[in-house]
Amino acid sequence: MGVMRKVLHAIAAGALAMALPLSASAQGLIRDAEIEQILRDYSNPLFAAAGLKPDDVNIYIIQDDSLNAFVAAGQNVFLHTGLIMEAKTPEELKGVIAHETGHIAGGHSVTREAAVGAASGTSLVTMGLGVLALFAGAPDAALALFGSAPQFGLMTIFKFTRAEESSADQYGLDFMEKTGQSADGLVSFMEHFRYEELMSESRRDPYFRSHPISSDRIAALTRRARDVSAKAQPQTPEAIQQLAMMKAKLVGFIGPAGRVMSRYPDTDQSIPAKYARAIAAYRAVDIKKALTLIDELITVQPENAYFYELKGQILFESGRSLESVGPHRRSVELAPKQALLKVNLARSLIGTKDDAAVLEAEGMLQDALQLEPDNAFAWNQLAVAYAKQGRIGDADLATAEEAYQLGDMSRAYNFARRAKDKLTLQTPNGQRADDIMALSDPRNRRGGARRGFGMAIHTEH
Repeated sequence: MGVMRKVLHAIAAGALAMALPLSASAQGLIRDAEIEQILRDYSNPLFAAAGLKPDDVNIYIIQDDSLNAFVAAGQNVFLHTGLIMEAKTPEELKGVIAHETGHIAGGHSVTREAAVGAASGTSLVTMGLGVLALFAGAPDAALALFGSAPQFGLMTIFKFTRAEESSADQYGLDFMEKTGQSADGLVSFMEHFRYEELMSESRRDPYFRSHPISSDRIAALTRRARDVSAKAQPQTPEAIQQLAMMKAKLVGFIGPAGRVMSRYPDTDQSIPAKYARAIAAYRAVDIKKALTLIDELITVQPENAYFYELKGQILFESGRSLESVGPHRRSVELAPKQALLKVNLARSLIGTKDDAAVLEAEGMLQDALQLEPDNAFAWNQLAVAYAKQGRIGDADLATAEEAYQLGDMSRAYNFARRAKDKLTLQTPNGQRADDIMALSDPRNRRGGARRGFGMAIHTEH
């Protein structure tokens, strides 16, 4: 995640310490276990077809209504929510991902122009379980930040040459062919937005400013796509439903209320429509309606981890921590490899203020950090769990870890120093505190780099 760390250091000083509603105009990274899993289901076969190790390719979701996707700093793929929302079929979204994978596979040199907003205008966003608030840099605040979200204000325009674009097209077609999928989606995506060529540079969507389209390029793409599509299998009902669920979730969480009702009126009794309306009701603090709708969905799909996740979130955010534990626990049982779901459960357990529950939360957070060592909010909650057990040295160290992951090196140094004073240096945690101090020491810093350094999970008592 090197690219995120570089950007993060540039904006750390502008971290917001107050809750803000997530709006359609806000920009930043969002985390959501369900959407991330669907994008993995779509992308991993394409990464493998490109000869890449899927686990080595990072996928980031940027909350931005504009149409855009790009790769940066090696094997990092960024997708705007606007792209997901505009994709009419799974093939369109997969086609764009295949094209971006082509840039990675082709080793194309990318010139990055990143515009990071002023500190006061930077939006730091995480969805996590669909939390519609953001906090950063305020350990004493009632954090509603879910998942780690190395944050940034704005990343835009990647200037590729036309030759590289055509090359990435052909790579993308290769990957769609190898995975037995139609290439019609990539063609229709390009054709649909072909009119962008006629617009001024300032009016074009970011994707077409950075990925210039030409008639020759579309013609070459179309010719090859016919052969690829002729041998392809149709998209599965599951893939089609997954796209519908992503759209419903995004509309529900980041779209204006009016958009939910216009796209998903009460007459629409489909699962995605009920999902969007349940989320919209939650956002409108109509808890009774939200719970009724989510319970209806759970009845239809009792093995869907993300429906339980949403129910747990609704209950927790309504001040019903004890009731939220059950749904969150069920979500973890159904999707045990999802770190964000484990953090959700841990937060609910801590909220019960029961000693045994807090101890369980500690173990759950350690599990989550084994899966995602750079999950800043997991470190934050681990600090809370330690503090509630009176383990102040460990709590200070976990807070230092949180600050370190957020790029706040001054805070990381101060809390690591406090932890070191309370811990035995010869123990793993004592050594970790010393290491963080060395890396974050203002006298030794060289651009805030954080490399070659394993994350310790704090287990000692």
